[in-house]
Amino acid sequence: MEIKEVKNMLTVVNSGPDKPFNHSATYVIAFMAKKIAGIEEVTVFYGPYGVDMVKKGELAKLKISGSVKELIASQIEGLSPSDIPDDLGQLARYEKEEMGINVVSCGTYHVIKGFAKTVDDKTNVEDFVDVLELPAVMNAILEADKVHYM
Repeated sequence: MEIKEVKNMLTVVNSGPDKPFNHSATYVIAFMAKKIAGIEEVTVFYGPYGVDMVKKGELAKLKISGSVKELIASQIEGLSPSDIPDDLGQLARYEKEEMGINVVSCGTYHVIKGFAKTVDDKTNVEDFVDVLELPAVMNAILEADKVHYM
């Protein structure tokens, strides 16, 4: 059996702050996909039930304790606990800015949820999140070799 090479991986996060492990696992998986597996295009997409997490300050509320940093670093060669930021907001920003991991959300659901007036209104959205319109969301899903759901 031939294993298909993955060049474009999309993780759909469709949960809110009540499921913090989904969010931390998403960023650990994205890190490993880019750094260890060498996947060219890695995207974290916040779906309809996950969009609350892209509001300013929401990911920062999810702290990464010292013991969790040690646990993660012990399993990834070359990573030390001090390399891992203190919260998921910092980790998401690092992965976006330093590793080229895409962090995106659907602007339509920002409007539906009431924290945006228009699809392109980023007033209440983290600056490292790219806001997509529906056609771009569909394109991201169709172009992905692998789609994961959290």
